[in-house]
Amino acid sequence: MKNLALVLITLFLFTSCKQDKIVASIQTKVLVKENVNAVLDHWHEAASKANFSDYFGVMDSISVFIGTDATENWNKKKFETYSKPHFDNGKAWNFKVLERNLYISDSRDFAWFDENLDTKRGTFRGSGVLEKKGNQWKIKHYVLSVPIPNDNMNEVVRITHKNDSIFRSQFK
Repeated sequence: MKNLALVLITLFLFTSCKQDKIVASIQTKVLVKENVNAVLDHWHEAASKANFSDYFGVMDSISVFIGTDATENWNKKKFETYSKPHFDNGKAWNFKVLERNLYISDSRDFAWFDENLDTKRGTFRGSGVLEKKGNQWKIKHYVLSVPIPNDNMNEVVRITHKNDSIFRSQFK
């Protein structure tokens, strides 16, 4: 009888500790998501206010920004060079998040996301990866794209065919 009581107490303690760990894990993931969302929101806000240092301060030193044009695959330094005149003129870009899906690694030091954005040119899509370095989240990779409805794809291909052919010729 003593052994049964000991087994039950041990089982109760084990399951209680495990449940606490699960709850703590969920709470930690929620907090991490809140932090990453805040970083991304701040990043977009910095662009809307043409705040060069805040905008590029969120990007990792070895980050990549891929724009909507096939030639726009920039490391941070090249992206800064491209962007600086826009920021200096006080007219960077203003992206408002319509929706964002955010995912966190089990180790809680990587996050990836996709977002639909309201821009002056219509709906754009962004996706990217962040890494936690020390106590800061840094954008490692960001891709900006324009979603094209499938029913309009042939029309878009006709419009972009010439430039696409020129771009692809450099890889032959």
